[in-house]
Amino acid sequence: MRPEFLFAGNIVLDFASAAPSVVKSIRQRDLLNTWLRLYAREQTAPAIWEYQPARLEEELSDLIYYTVDASMPTPRLTIQSEGTRISRAYGHTGKGVLLDDYIGPRLAPLVMPVYHECVARGLPVYSVADVDDIYGRIVAYERLLLPFQSDGKVCHIIASLKTFCEDGGFEIKNLMRGNDALPRPRLRAVIDHDLFHRTPGRIAPAELVEFADQQGSGVPTEIIELN
Repeated sequence: MRPEFLFAGNIVLDFASAAPSVVKSIRQRDLLNTWLRLYAREQTAPAIWEYQPARLEEELSDLIYYTVDASMPTPRLTIQSEGTRISRAYGHTGKGVLLDDYIGPRLAPLVMPVYHECVARGLPVYSVADVDDIYGRIVAYERLLLPFQSDGKVCHIIASLKTFCEDGGFEIKNLMRGNDALPRPRLRAVIDHDLFHRTPGRIAPAELVEFADQQGSGVPTEIIELN
């Protein structure tokens, strides 16, 4: 995998190059697969109005919608909606607020470059960080960013945010602000290859299918290219 590097203050942020399989959450993979089907038509991020994943209502509490102003040297993201679980993690709601103002100067150097990379590349970005809840339990914070374009520019981002604790239950209230320890990044990746979604049970166009020789049949191996 080829890493990309961004500097955030004195912190060096590296981004791995990854395939869609890097995303482990089944729900996040469903969201990503819907995006990939739209992307595959013209190899570019779709418009947000086209994005209609199945069971979207079930995911709304874990989604945040942003508008993006990319006309400035540093893109500005404004929160347009916010899931109730995420509001609890940050301690308050943020609709209509700039993202960097919402998360504050302590978290911005770690969080904002992930969004800026999504805007710059026009591709999904996935990150995982460990966060301690108020009782010291380690919680994995999984973030999937999906970009959407209009007139060739990223103008919206949808963020899917998932939390998972191997010990079972955890306290989500003030998860991102409840202690002195900063999030500890485990992974930052741009999903930039294998950008397709194959429908289960079907063979992709132009794929090579090999029929192996059956023992004793005398039938030679044959390779057929499907177009």
